[in-house]
Amino acid sequence: MALFYQKEIDQHTKLAIWKIEEDENFFTKFVNIQKSITHPHKRLQHLAGRYLLHFLFPSFPTNEIEIAESKKPFLANNKYHFSISHCGNYAAAIVSTSGIVGIDIEIPTERIYKIANKFLHQNEIKIHQLKIFSPTNELTNYITLLWSCKEAVFKWWGKGKVDFSEMIKIHPFHFSNMGEIKVTFKQQLLTLEYVMLDNLCLVWVVSK
Repeated sequence: MALFYQKEIDQHTKLAIWKIEEDENFFTKFVNIQKSITHPHKRLQHLAGRYLLHFLFPSFPTNEIEIAESKKPFLANNKYHFSISHCGNYAAAIVSTSGIVGIDIEIPTERIYKIANKFLHQNEIKIHQLKIFSPTNELTNYITLLWSCKEAVFKWWGKGKVDFSEMIKIHPFHFSNMGEIKVTFKQQLLTLEYVMLDNLCLVWVVSK
């Protein structure tokens, strides 16, 4: 069993991270694989993510998951709202019976600097005082967190067609190992939560 992190947000909402150390046979006892996924590691990531849905809520009907045109997985009856993310050998999932959710997990690397100007607005770069041409470990973690925030909002939105730079604005915040971040998206103020864990960045959002 490779449960890496677990959090019960409230009686309706739970999340977890799974470190993938098992083979496919472990997961297929509980969930099915999409036949279109042929890459072995992506298959494991897919299975681990869906396994977490079952792990968090044993009655979760993984066999009823549908895929929207925006690529967002969903349940037609909306009994459970959920979001899945995976990166490297980790999968993360959040499930709620009462709120719309989004989650993202990332492994910070210096590759984030190559796309920083694409997903961050110039005003954000100034407000957050980002020296994107002077990499440090802390700055890599910080910018990865900003990216993860926007990914979590994108998954929460679930309808595609989002300009990360123009439409998702991250307010200034105190950076630490965990905390809250305010984000404005389409004139709506969202509160995201995050935690930094052993070279992992996890961000989630829940709205009623």
